[in-house]
Amino acid sequence: MAKNHNHLVIMAGGVGSRFWPMSTEDIPKQFIDVLGTGRTLIQMTYDRFKGICPDENVWIVTNKKYSRLVEEQLPMIKHGNILLEPCRRNTAPCIAYVSWRIKMQDSRANIVVSPSDHVVIDTSEFRRVITESLNFTKESDAIVTLGMKATRPETGYGYIEADLSSNTLRNKEIYRVDAFHEKPNAEKAVQYLAKSNYFWNAGIFIWNIETIVNALRVYAPRINNIFERIQDVFGTEKEQETVDECYPNCENISIDYAVMEKAEEKFVFPANFGWSDLGTWGSLLMQSKRDVNGNVCIGQNISLYDSNGCIIHTTQEKQVIVEGLSNYIVAEQNNQLLICHLSEEQRIKLFLGK
Repeated sequence: MAKNHNHLVIMAGGVGSRFWPMSTEDIPKQFIDVLGTGRTLIQMTYDRFKGICPDENVWIVTNKKYSRLVEEQLPMIKHGNILLEPCRRNTAPCIAYVSWRIKMQDSRANIVVSPSDHVVIDTSEFRRVITESLNFTKESDAIVTLGMKATRPETGYGYIEADLSSNTLRNKEIYRVDAFHEKPNAEKAVQYLAKSNYFWNAGIFIWNIETIVNALRVYAPRINNIFERIQDVFGTEKEQETVDECYPNCENISIDYAVMEKAEEKFVFPANFGWSDLGTWGSLLMQSKRDVNGNVCIGQNISLYDSNGCIIHTTQEKQVIVEGLSNYIVAEQNNQLLICHLSEEQRIKLFLGK
C-alpha cells in the first residue's frame, strides 16, 4: 500500500524556559503534560498522526540529552528511528540529517515534518489535510506547507502569502506561495489580518524524499554535503560518533531560510483545525477551555474568587486559592512558583537570566 511509504518526522530538540516553571532546559515543554490531559505534547503529536503512517516510519529528531525522555514517552518508536543531535543547529540541519537517513531506507518515502509542541483541536480535519497533502506530493516535486487561518493580529508567528487567484489542478485546496514573511510588528500584523491571502506559518512541511534531497543539494549545499558524504555510516554503529563529529560544522539556519524561501515549486494548504504552537502562557490560555470569567484552571484542587482572565497551572496536588487577580499567570512545578501578569510574561527569561 502507498501508505507504507508515508513517513512522519517529529522535531523535538527545542529548549527553552517560556513555560517556566513548568518547562526547563532539562525537561522542555514538548515532554510535559501542558494541557493536563494525561498526555505530553510530543505524545499528542504522535497520536494525531495515527493511521497516516506505520510506527516503523515514525522518526524523532531530538537533542542527545532528551533521548531518555523520548524512549520513555514513545516506547513504540524503534531505537534506530530516534536521531540524536549533539548540538542545536536549527531546523535545516535537522531535516537534512533525517532526510538522508530516510532515503537510505526508503527511496519512495513521502514525508511530513512536524514540530513536537503544537496543539490541534480538530484532529479529524488535521488528518484529512495531511492525507490530501501527502497525496499531492507523493509523485511530484512540490513542497507543501500548511497555512493556518489567522484569527488575530499575531506578532509571534511568521506568515505565508498565498496566490489565491487560482488553485492547483490536482487539488483545489492547495495554492502557490507568493512569499514568506517574518514575524511582523503590530502594525503589519493588523495589515496581514485584513488580507484574505495571508496565513500563519505552522512550520509543518510535506514533500517526497527526492524533492527535499534535491532542494537541499541546490539551496543548502554546504549542509547537504555533510550528510550526503556520511550516508554510508547511517544505520551502523558508527553513525552517532560520525554525526557527533560533523553536526557542529552545520550552519545554524532554519529550513525556511535555507530552502523554503528559495524553492520554486512551493505551495500552501490553507487550513483551519484549531492550531496553536503554545509559545506562551497567553497562547495556552487562548487555546484552553475557559470558564465564564475567562479563567483556565489546569490542576485538581483550584478555587478562584473574583478573578478573571487568569491561567492557573498547578498539577502537583496542592490546594490553590486565588482571589482578586485579573489576567495573571499562576504556575507551580517542583517547588518553584510563578505569579506574573500575562502582559509581562516575556520578561520571565530576563528574570531567570536566560
